[in-house]
Amino acid sequence: MIPPRFDITPEEIDRVVATFYAAIRRHEELGPIFAAHVTDWPAHEAKIAAFWRNAILYERSYEGSPMRAHIMAGNVHGQHFAPWLMLFDETLRRTLPPEAAQGWSALAHRIGAGLRMGVENMTATAGPPVLR
Repeated sequence: MIPPRFDITPEEIDRVVATFYAAIRRHEELGPIFAAHVTDWPAHEAKIAAFWRNAILYERSYEGSPMRAHIMAGNVHGQHFAPWLMLFDETLRRTLPPEAAQGWSALAHRIGAGLRMGVENMTATAGPPVLR
């Protein structure tokens, strides 16, 4: 069995996800983007919590492709990742002990950078890939 990336429980992951999406729904820029795609918030939160439990605790309960979902959304753009990560970091700081918040933040920033690059490369009109 692979040890978790950092000390956190499944219940803490669920609490972070629920707190974060409550903030997302109130966010003036990100709220409408999510509202255009999410009709069942409990199901969405359960799926995202499963993603994070897989990424952090190495559970095998998540099925899906985050890259595909973000690209196919059509209204997710590179500039949306900075406010998303800022809101996520704020949620982590408010919800978790410092060590867990820092570990999860570092992981979220790595994943976010990859998603942002994929979204920017797939939505670029022409030319070589954007490598930032």
